Amino acid sequence: MSRLTFLYQMDLPHRAVAVYTYLHDRANKNGECWPSVKTIAGDIKLSPATVRRAIKDLKNAKLITTKQRYRNNSAKSSLLYKIDKVT
Repeated sequence: MSRLTFLYQMDLPHRAVAVYTYLHDRANKNGECWPSVKTIAGDIKLSPATVRRAIKDLKNAKLITTKQRYRNNSAKSSLLYKIDKVT
């Protein structure tokens, strides 16, 4: 049985399942990763807008949290994604 079986039993759109699986696959032992929306979209063949909607779905389902990261010059960097349900 898959460690992500719980995910398939939730009432989530397929876009959210795809993005969660992607983030879960890339997370470190603390459940954190920081790919850009553009990277996620390109890797799983979804539009950036669809990835943003999926991230919102996952946050609403309390499966992930995000935190804005910043560069040394105070410019925004990619988000830090924290998988809240590490399996």
